[in-house]
Amino acid sequence: MKVKSLFALSMLTLAISQAVYAEEVQLSSVVVKAEKLQPLPANADVDKANLVRSRTSTSDTAKLLQDQPGLSLYGAGGVSSLPAIHGMADDRVRVKVDGMDLISACANHMNSPLSYIDPANVGSVKVFAGISPVSQGGDSIAGTIQVDSPAPEFAKAGEATLLKGQAGAFYRSNNRAQGGNLSATIAGEDVSVRYTGSTVSAGNYTSAQNFKAAGIATGTTAFLAGNEVGSSMYQSSNHALAFGLRHENHLVELKLGMQNIPYQGFPTQRMDMLKNDSQQINLNYTGDYEWGKLQARAYNEHTQHYMNFLADKLQITNPAGMPMATDGKNTGFSIKGDVILSERDILRVGAESQRYRMSDWWSPISPVVANPMMGMKGVAFWNINNGQRDRLAVFGEWEAKWSSLWMSQLGLRSETVKMNTGAVQGYNTTSYLPATYAAFNAMDRQKSDNNIDITALSRYTPDEMKTFEFGFAQKTRSPNLYERFAWSANNTMVMNMNNWVGDGNGYVGNIDLKPEVAHTLSVSGNWHDAAQQDWDLKLAPYYTRVQNYIDAVACTATATHPACAARTDGFANLMLANQSARLYGADVSGKMSLVKTSAYGSFNATGALNYVNGKNLTTGGNLYNIMPVNVKLAVEQRTGNWTNTLEARLVDAKTNVEVVRKELKTGGYGLLNLYSSYEWKQMRFDLGVENLLNKFYANPLGGAYVGQGNTMSTGAPYGIAVPGMGRSINAGVTVKF
Repeated sequence: MKVKSLFALSMLTLAISQAVYAEEVQLSSVVVKAEKLQPLPANADVDKANLVRSRTSTSDTAKLLQDQPGLSLYGAGGVSSLPAIHGMADDRVRVKVDGMDLISACANHMNSPLSYIDPANVGSVKVFAGISPVSQGGDSIAGTIQVDSPAPEFAKAGEATLLKGQAGAFYRSNNRAQGGNLSATIAGEDVSVRYTGSTVSAGNYTSAQNFKAAGIATGTTAFLAGNEVGSSMYQSSNHALAFGLRHENHLVELKLGMQNIPYQGFPTQRMDMLKNDSQQINLNYTGDYEWGKLQARAYNEHTQHYMNFLADKLQITNPAGMPMATDGKNTGFSIKGDVILSERDILRVGAESQRYRMSDWWSPISPVVANPMMGMKGVAFWNINNGQRDRLAVFGEWEAKWSSLWMSQLGLRSETVKMNTGAVQGYNTTSYLPATYAAFNAMDRQKSDNNIDITALSRYTPDEMKTFEFGFAQKTRSPNLYERFAWSANNTMVMNMNNWVGDGNGYVGNIDLKPEVAHTLSVSGNWHDAAQQDWDLKLAPYYTRVQNYIDAVACTATATHPACAARTDGFANLMLANQSARLYGADVSGKMSLVKTSAYGSFNATGALNYVNGKNLTTGGNLYNIMPVNVKLAVEQRTGNWTNTLEARLVDAKTNVEVVRKELKTGGYGLLNLYSSYEWKQMRFDLGVENLLNKFYANPLGGAYVGQGNTMSTGAPYGIAVPGMGRSINAGVTVKF
């Protein structure tokens, strides 16, 4: 049966959720009716068991979100996928980890914000897709993702000191991934201390078949075993220490985090990560007062990042490698007050600031190493020299409950983004003529953007079985440091190193880019039984139009870069320009209780369908990395301590591709997954088989395969999409104490 016909069948059996929604993963046994207690937009609880099960299957926190309506993932490293909401990804999505606005300090965005927290330390997740309140979203146009570690626990009044912990271990057969995690809490009535640690290591994964033989005639010996996906190995460890202090209605939290990634391969990049060290300090205060609630946060995060070649790339490139270092320092502060004006009205006001400093430099190769092709002798190459990106924002948000039928929310946010960078230079004056960077150094590189966000939301609840939401938003995002300040265009090797989208092409920035401004309209309907236990159907269409959309165009000479390198290897050298774009689509999700029996337990069905269409209105072409229509269907059985799930994921062929990027088409496919878990006393066992039928496929957002290649400049030949993982048997055990 064709995938498209299965999509049509699914459309008849599912109904859809709002485009203005927040999907919340809350590790709690208490479930409340979101539309009665939650502010706009509505939150929906996600089953706790699904989150716990996912920890056995992945060490990539972004993949915990892959079942949320409207959300998809760009392929990258094993712990560094980039989330996309309604066709817009990476910096177009605001990602907050424990309230910190983290930033990728890498030209290839290898250290994506969600890679800084391990799945074992995730306590709750919220995804605001499409329209996020101004109190939650800023400097983004797609939506907001909030990931938080568990809240501090305290001993109950009059009881002994609280001592508890949890340890887990897992193994995944396909890439021989193995790891474990440990958490422990000691707490009194007013003081709490919690430690969380995790570690994981994995080899290269394998696809379901020899992908070189599957239509790829490359004429190169660069490939490993025919179905081994090179540069997909990784190792990561994370440690976190959280302190909580409470007094009456006041809570102070101090969280310290440390990450070490000694290596992580990237099939979509010509470089690999050989170090990512991060230290985080995060201080938060929350207080309840008669007039409302006050929250204040201050944080500092420091990342030291290093790229070079792992074995898969090094064996077919120059042994000297190509050392590339990045140092990023991120300091932020926020304060927010929820002021209760009346029983009907709540006013949220706040301010945020962020100070970001980042340098990106590439050390030269020693003169004793023969490397004339690369021209990497001389002095350090400065890609970004003391890049600066500072944000200051204030916002106000008025929420009113007019009656039991109607609620509304109006928000206004004003944000100033200031950017600058120092003078740059090439490795030498032979391969990198001074004219190629003298023009950039002569430019006025100081930029200041004044951005305005506006949101208007309303909710209508005619009865206890249905809810409707309507929304409009104007959202604004300023370019990142690389989009504005990556300067070298006369050398293909350098341009290849500036690629944060994984398409194999080379990029140069544009200092004159304007901020993107997105206007979104959305409506949603939610139908369910009165108790919200037996069935639930959600529908959420949306439409977004983006002014000054930052897209790729063919590289041409400009005042900033007087010359562009030509290439004939199938890939392209590109620059960035402001254009116009529109996106529209719909998210569909539903669940239903099928049957309950005494012999076989309960059976429940869930399903979700996502559709997005993106066009560049300036060129008339397609937008890059738009996920085709996709469906997830699952049947879950629960009996006693057993939970078993059979899941099907169906993805249509990607035929609408962006021509200028030479984006690769991918075929449609269907994957079957089987999961089983058993809980006994203080222990939990998880067993899963993903890609049960060992189907060969390529993720439409998986990027171009350059994991191996025959030169440092070109990588693998053009035309190969990164193959998806073949069958994998995953097992995990968790012990509570």
